[in-house]
Amino acid sequence: MAFSTLTLLYDQWLKEADPRVEDWLLMSSPFPQTVIILSYIYFVTTLGPRLMENRKPFDLKRPMIIYNVSIVAFSLYMIYEFLMSGWANGYSYRCDLVDYSSSPQALRMAWTCWLYFFSKFIEMLDTIFFVLRKKNSQVTFLHVYHHSIMPFTWWFGVKFAPGGLGTFHALLNCCVHVVMYSYYALSAMGPAYQKYLWWKKYMTTIQLVQFVMVTAHVGQFFFMKDCPYQFPVFLYIIGLYGLIFLILFLNFYYHAYTKGKRLPKALQNGACFLNSAHKKTE
Repeated sequence: MAFSTLTLLYDQWLKEADPRVEDWLLMSSPFPQTVIILSYIYFVTTLGPRLMENRKPFDLKRPMIIYNVSIVAFSLYMIYEFLMSGWANGYSYRCDLVDYSSSPQALRMAWTCWLYFFSKFIEMLDTIFFVLRKKNSQVTFLHVYHHSIMPFTWWFGVKFAPGGLGTFHALLNCCVHVVMYSYYALSAMGPAYQKYLWWKKYMTTIQLVQFVMVTAHVGQFFFMKDCPYQFPVFLYIIGLYGLIFLILFLNFYYHAYTKGKRLPKALQNGACFLNSAHKKTE
């Protein structure tokens, strides 16, 4: 009886989904992506370290350079698509609703949202590189949680609300990734390129600005008298996500720059995530 009820609720729930994305890769059901995410978690936390235990670390310098440059190029492309499909082409940056029509611009935004969702699976390679290079100390709970929760939550975003004000944080995140992965690519190229990494110390500030902008933008919704955004629950999730990471980064910034002497020198010069990820290039 309970299973039948859950099945009925699930079928009823899916009736509210966007029919335009039904046949797109991974979008027919949340189960395929759930299997991928669980497999990722199992590999980077258990299977991978076990397989590498008695092996030498892989030398992945060239693949990592190619990977990082590719992420930069892909992020630039998504920025362009997000802008052309709404954020520089009609959006007000206030109460922007999801356009569920079959117009070229609406479909372009939906497809860009799917590209962003799919990019989160590609970025799982960050952690896999850690494991294959035996940098297991970098496979932290926060790192794995971040790479797992993003594709999982974005499946629902693409399935039900691919567009509107709920996509602003994706545009910002792509901009930040251009900076971050450019840094990773240059760092992976070796000591000869260290002189081009003078801007590492600004990475924490860039992350803080991102989370402030995300929180402020989505926070507008709660003060608007009339904004019939179709799925407000996503705005609550985005707001909570942005606020949590804003607090975490503010806390890090305070300890790193106000009480920096208590931290290792490496931590005084960069962001929590970025310092961790930088070690993948060493």
